[in-house]
Amino acid sequence: MNLFDVYPLFDIEPVKAHLTTIWDKEGKEYLDFYGGHAVISIGHSHPHYIDTITKQLNKIGFYSNSVKNHLQLDVADKLGKLSGYEDYNLFFCNSGAEANENAFKIASFSNKRNKIIAFKQSFHGRTSGAVAVTDNPAIVAPYNALHNIQFLPWNDISAVEQALRKGDVAAVIIEGIQGVGGINVPDKDFLKSLETLTKQYGTFLILDEIQSGYGRSGKFFAHQYAGIRPDIITVAKGMGNGFPVAGVLISPAIGASYGMLGTTFGGNHLACAAAIAVLDIIKKESLIQNAATVGDYLMKEAAGLKKIKEVRGLGLMVGLEFQMPIAEIRKKLLFEKGIFTGYSGKNVIRLLPPLCISKSEVDRLISSLKIVLENS
Repeated sequence: MNLFDVYPLFDIEPVKAHLTTIWDKEGKEYLDFYGGHAVISIGHSHPHYIDTITKQLNKIGFYSNSVKNHLQLDVADKLGKLSGYEDYNLFFCNSGAEANENAFKIASFSNKRNKIIAFKQSFHGRTSGAVAVTDNPAIVAPYNALHNIQFLPWNDISAVEQALRKGDVAAVIIEGIQGVGGINVPDKDFLKSLETLTKQYGTFLILDEIQSGYGRSGKFFAHQYAGIRPDIITVAKGMGNGFPVAGVLISPAIGASYGMLGTTFGGNHLACAAAIAVLDIIKKESLIQNAATVGDYLMKEAAGLKKIKEVRGLGLMVGLEFQMPIAEIRKKLLFEKGIFTGYSGKNVIRLLPPLCISKSEVDRLISSLKIVLENS
């Protein structure tokens, strides 16, 4: 049997990693400025993370959600306190796409509507509803396109109000910071007006913090810069530092009922152990503050580079838009300088390093970029 060939692959095979460093099978060392799509929050193979999961595995790794699991309550307690959402409820699942699917179901069950509003350049996942609200027709199959979706312009509150007036919108979903779309930060006033209008028209506001959450922006959630409290928040990626775990944070105003949602693997013992370790390390090592401080330093240093059109982002979710395509720049950074980066479209390098990245490692990235750009 062969693998289904849907990923273009770099000819590199990582076999070991520690905090911000990766080694391939040839022993070559790399600096990780991408975190595997923003998944690595606390750093690769953190000792406390390994120890916590190992100890849990030696006790029990999995059982179903038909029995009590105090670890779920521990995650909810720590997550509520660290994020500032102690009064919200938590539903566990396994991936960001699944979190968004459940968010749509919660909204639709609650207000009996079926239409979702999303925004241009959005990305919310690849399952049926999640990919339907992703603004990329190339990855939306005809089956997925049957959902009732409307895409609106970014930061256009008048367009939102016009759509909400019809009274048929179950939810509006927006990313705390658009990731795949190019590291686009929503205006604070736009988010505040979005909160007001959704409440006015009986629509639920869903904040997709799958990539921008868990301290990456320099606050626990990126939407907290605007001082709003959405009805539903979805989380994944950095929540488990590589272990598949995700969640939906749900306003106490939204009622639950038996059978409303369900999951086989969500919130299992190992997933909870990983999530607990991540929250403990984020708090103990002040990684949210580090993301804010080092991220600010990174953006200021990057702004001085030649051939840069714009630097966008918050914390350690940064987009470098260049005046030309960046494919060769990324390849040279990877193969000549040993630095992993990501991309958004043809002209934007996306930087999503572990939250423990240092200023000295930023200096290495910037100096490497200068050399690559001089030779491009």
